[in-house]
Amino acid sequence: MMFPMGSTILLATLTVVGNLTGMMDAWLSQLAERAFEQRQLTLQAIETPEQVRARQDYVRRTILDSLGGWPDKTPLQAKITGTLDRDTYKVEKLVFESLPGFRVTANVYVPTDRKGPFPAILGVAGHSNEGKAIDTYQRSWIGFVKRGWLVIAYDPPGQGERSEYWDATANKSKIGIGTREHTMAGLQCLLTGTNVARYEVWDGIRAFDYLLTRNDVDPKRIAVAGNSGGGTQSAYLSVLEPRLAVSAPSCYITSWRKLWYNPGPQDGEQNFHNFIGAGLDFGDFLLAFAPKPIKMMTAIKDFFPIDGARATYQETARLFDLVGARDKIDFFEYDDTHGWSKPRREATYRWFERHLNGREDEGLEPEFSVEKPAALNVTTTGQLSTSLGSETVHSLNRKLAEEMHPRRASTRPDTSLPSLVRARLNVHTPAAPLTTRSFGEIGRDGYRIERLTLETEPGITVPALLFVPARRSGTPSAATLCFDTKGKQSCEADLAAAALKGELGLAIDPRGWGESAAPVSQRGGYGAAYQTFMRAFLLGRTIPGLQVVDVARAVDYLRSRPDIDARQITVRATGNAAVLALYAATLDSRISKVQATDHLQSYLWLAQQPVHEGYLDVIVPGVLKDFDIPDLVKHLGSRYAR
Repeated sequence: MMFPMGSTILLATLTVVGNLTGMMDAWLSQLAERAFEQRQLTLQAIETPEQVRARQDYVRRTILDSLGGWPDKTPLQAKITGTLDRDTYKVEKLVFESLPGFRVTANVYVPTDRKGPFPAILGVAGHSNEGKAIDTYQRSWIGFVKRGWLVIAYDPPGQGERSEYWDATANKSKIGIGTREHTMAGLQCLLTGTNVARYEVWDGIRAFDYLLTRNDVDPKRIAVAGNSGGGTQSAYLSVLEPRLAVSAPSCYITSWRKLWYNPGPQDGEQNFHNFIGAGLDFGDFLLAFAPKPIKMMTAIKDFFPIDGARATYQETARLFDLVGARDKIDFFEYDDTHGWSKPRREATYRWFERHLNGREDEGLEPEFSVEKPAALNVTTTGQLSTSLGSETVHSLNRKLAEEMHPRRASTRPDTSLPSLVRARLNVHTPAAPLTTRSFGEIGRDGYRIERLTLETEPGITVPALLFVPARRSGTPSAATLCFDTKGKQSCEADLAAAALKGELGLAIDPRGWGESAAPVSQRGGYGAAYQTFMRAFLLGRTIPGLQVVDVARAVDYLRSRPDIDARQITVRATGNAAVLALYAATLDSRISKVQATDHLQSYLWLAQQPVHEGYLDVIVPGVLKDFDIPDLVKHLGSRYAR
């Protein structure tokens, strides 16, 4: 069959097996299921208090390592910028530095109808434009203070008065308050082996330090509470802040076995590198707090699956029982949707009354009015960026990247770059032999295209197009391997031209591209490609580390053909695919040349950019600890060509 170049019919003929959408997620899901099963066996084997404590140590150590460790504590430089006096309490407007120049805006709710020292609450805000000042969260802070508890409610990075991408002219974030800002900076944090959650948790630890500077706070009775993103931070602080006395995370705890499939991985700060691969799950946040009291606040209609929350509670309650603390873990659910609604707030009051004050109380919340968000502003303009100024997650991570880059492992003379790359990408070697299947041919003037698939490992099908010259010399010829993020059809023009010169060419769709590309659709604001990236990330895998296996298998296929000269295999790619080509050639000396164009020149450059887009395919967690793209180019030497 002959079709004109560039026609719609032509594009259809270059499809090999049809829709492979979801293949990569399905493969990752198999890995996840094995991890879930192994974790279940590990927990079932815990039968003594000593084993519980060993598990707690493992959880803390693993999570802290994923965050990238802690910085040194520096002066808080705390300052009250104003006060609101109300009937039975006052609100102090506080700014402090959790890191040098990294300012945190906070409201401190202080009882005025009684004497301290008071029990205190770390009030961690969930995702909202107004941060600490949104109506729902204000109701929590006021509900706490009216019971005689001092509250420090602070804005997380990227929310409230701490937008890190603020456009003063448009009076809004250039990126989008909350999760979008977190993702923008969060992906850059991965390059340094850290996580945007590191900065959120550190703010909480330093807020605790601030409370200890006050003589109206009882240091033995400090609790943490928050909803959604605040529930996330509450859970993390329960693991990483040992001075906390009580915890009550709301609308966050579920199980990864349920969340994995629907709605899937979400915010950047809610995903830790190799968290699932290391055998961790939501229940470990609770377990790490034992034997201190922690209560799960849940919503039956939440997008954090309630079935997962119930299962996690049952699993963890048994472990609390082993350390004699069965009464220190509890569970509350209400038949409503995601949010810190009144029933969950009142359940929190009851829990804190019991464990902070040693008394039983129904926790009923009275009626009261809240402030307009602007009235709670710590800054004169409502944004740090246009008043006091502040470092940002991006600026701090950029400095870390610039400090790290000269010390990267590849600069040491006795270091093997291929070994660094293989370890950092977590490249695995499939045990199963390569298998191929034929799906017919397409005729062209001067060459033909064979449609085939490479089964690079169980569960992974790589569609391929083999360009075969009509006239060959009879001796093995050079071959070109080509791939593109847009799909193998983008390689046709180059491989057709080579075929007309008598050379063979192979165009492939490494997993996640072309026929197996993630759908464009979004779920809950998170693109399918982002969720695939995060699924791999949670398992300790990388997109390039998975795809490089497919490239190596394609080289295996080419070398198996008697009509190809195994000494002359060139890889050709552009854009993000070219970075994959550099990785493949660094790891595989059988590739004689790499023609790489228009690719990311440096991971350091990516970490330095104020904003970035389009590099998800090539992000490798912790890469700047070990090497950068110029190191790959230098290693390849004459094998590299633009």
